[in-house]
Amino acid sequence: MTDLTTPLPTGSRPSTLAWLARRILLGALILLLVSLLLFLVTQALPGDVARIILGKDATAEQVADLRLRLGLDQPLIAQYWHWLTGVLTGDMGTSLQNGESVADFIGPRVINSLTLGFISMTLILPLAVVIGVFSAHKRDSPLDKAFVAVSSLFTALPAFVVGMLLIAFFATSVFGVLPGVSNIPPGNPPWWYPAQLVLPVATLTLMGVMYLGRLVRASFIDAMNSEYVQTAVLKGLTDRRVLFRHALPNAVAASLPAAGLVTAVTITGVVVVEYVYSYPGLGTAVVGAVNSHDLPVMQAGTLILATAYYVFNLLADLLSERGGPR
Repeated sequence: MTDLTTPLPTGSRPSTLAWLARRILLGALILLLVSLLLFLVTQALPGDVARIILGKDATAEQVADLRLRLGLDQPLIAQYWHWLTGVLTGDMGTSLQNGESVADFIGPRVINSLTLGFISMTLILPLAVVIGVFSAHKRDSPLDKAFVAVSSLFTALPAFVVGMLLIAFFATSVFGVLPGVSNIPPGNPPWWYPAQLVLPVATLTLMGVMYLGRLVRASFIDAMNSEYVQTAVLKGLTDRRVLFRHALPNAVAASLPAAGLVTAVTITGVVVVEYVYSYPGLGTAVVGAVNSHDLPVMQAGTLILATAYYVFNLLADLLSERGGPR
């Protein structure tokens, strides 16, 4: 995971608002370009959508009629404009596989993905702070060295590898205490099935805690070595007051931008995790749409993920305004 944050202006509130307005306008332009690129890439996928829907036995007349009804006979620019205006007005089209409205199809799946991301972030943030501060406080101890080694390993591993390892340990004959597949019936909220949520949440939480915990550890060490903390020590303040009143708030504040990025990566990283556990979220919908050549679902799902990633990156930039020493 890379730090994509950019510094905010240090001037007055109006300058911050102007910066925010510029970022929002820039974000709108970026998302517009993303939508155009996404549309062109999906249109360039091999295979005729009409032929895929009707099957190999369809006649040329049937294929031509379906292409006409789907608007596939129109120029690409006309198809893109029709799709974009539909997205902006809430009409994302109709699924080519089941004939259902794309919004109705992916709506519950978006809620499932948000649930998975929300639970994971609720665990990641406090655990990363506690583990990072404890590791920094025990700097160069065996526990600290173990945390640095383990966190480096988890940071290097892809999410699907971590997921497969958890399945191997907890969903097979090794322990066999948790389901390896998140079979949640359509229409039911995922929180009704806590056992099916454990391994997907654990995968995202492990990845997030290991990454963010290292950043908190580094920020806490920097805070303890800073001039304002050394000044507090020279004033005779107790270790407890120096730790919780001066070092910890500044270390956490410096890690806030990274927390925003971890949230962005967690939201978009659910694509891999959902696929590993067959979790019925937006990620599995996108993967299924790619496999079945369902362009409307593929385009809408990918655009939603790109928008979520940008929003949380913007949040990380906003939080960086408060990242300096206090």
